[in-house]
Amino acid sequence: MKTLFIILLTTLICTAGCTQTIPNKKAAMYYRPLTKEEARVIIDKGTEAPFTGKYNNFFEKGTYVCKQCGASLYNSTSKFKSDCGWPSFDDEIKGAVIRTTDADGRRTEITCANCGAHLGHVFLGEGLTSKNTRHCVNSISLNFLPDSKK
Repeated sequence: MKTLFIILLTTLICTAGCTQTIPNKKAAMYYRPLTKEEARVIIDKGTEAPFTGKYNNFFEKGTYVCKQCGASLYNSTSKFKSDCGWPSFDDEIKGAVIRTTDADGRRTEITCANCGAHLGHVFLGEGLTSKNTRHCVNSISLNFLPDSKK
């Protein structure tokens, strides 16, 4: 009986000392610390306001990566100006993005294949590029890595 009590007490102490206070129950998925607004979009599947994101009218050469885990998602060569208010890409890096039917049943959500971070939505058949695809991505879900000068 004494041994059982010691085991339980040790488990409780270790558990209390090993956990961190996280305001969001989904925060255990975090690979990098996120601000409240980043978490609202990336974890809680929100949307940033149109025409406010830093990558909306940004066309440097490089790679767009997931803000949460750093996985490569889009090459700058697939980015195009769509005037929709969010960065638009007509192709993802192979295997980097997962498409699922949104909760509303009408749109297709796109998430990071590595960590599940919400990126935005994908739309087909708009005729904006030869690939006929538009990944409408929240800037707040991305980081940008410029191509290095050679």
